[in-house]
Amino acid sequence: MDCSDFCARLDEELRTDAYADLDASPNGLQVGSVEGEIDHVAFAVDAAAATAEAAVEAGADMLVTHHGYVFGSVERVTGRFYDRLEPHYEHDLPLYVSHLPLDGHQELGNAAGVADLLDLDEREPFGEMGPEYVGQRGTAVESFTAEELRDLLTAELDHGGQGVQVLDFGPDEIEEIAIVTGSGVDWLDEAVDAGADALVTGEGKQQVYHEAREAGITVVLGGHYGTETVGVRNLAELAESWGLETTFVDHPTGL
Repeated sequence: MDCSDFCARLDEELRTDAYADLDASPNGLQVGSVEGEIDHVAFAVDAAAATAEAAVEAGADMLVTHHGYVFGSVERVTGRFYDRLEPHYEHDLPLYVSHLPLDGHQELGNAAGVADLLDLDEREPFGEMGPEYVGQRGTAVESFTAEELRDLLTAELDHGGQGVQVLDFGPDEIEEIAIVTGSGVDWLDEAVDAGADALVTGEGKQQVYHEAREAGITVVLGGHYGTETVGVRNLAELAESWGLETTFVDHPTGL
């Protein structure tokens, strides 16, 4: 497949342009050229020297990640930043990035993938960011206790052995669940306003303990990395359906 065709297909499926003014990450092709053919694509959560080198070792022609190298603007490609990009230059490895578009995709995205793990019903977009969304909410087919929710996600998520943390301040039976993966505790108030019994996200902040306790909502912290492997794996399955060979580069951070 032409690299340009692959990137265009991803841009269309993920609605990359819709998030252009909302995301600090430049989404789409972030490193390299669209010239050339690709047969084998590596997928990873993070763009880093380690994941790029693993992609090269696997024989991939391209790397697709959720987190790219750039957030905001780049002034100089020197020093440590240059070193991080060197595997891409040396091995002609293009990098495609999908940050908020992959968070917000209601079928393939990270939150949608966590909702799949929880078998949620009656789903709808959640986590407003301007005119778009970065999460999903839904109703459990059978209610969870906080312990059951923790145990299921501990078993299913790649949390690097760090486990899943629960701030158990909600009702005994958890049915309505809001999800914003990664760093999503800023949507706690929105979850409360939506009538959620629990907010599932990746990592916490100090103040969320008191905010959740006072609001009477459970917060589940499954790890930033752990909650954001699911959308990346979904993209790999999509690429396979297009006839491409894929490799998932698993490099958990434990965070």
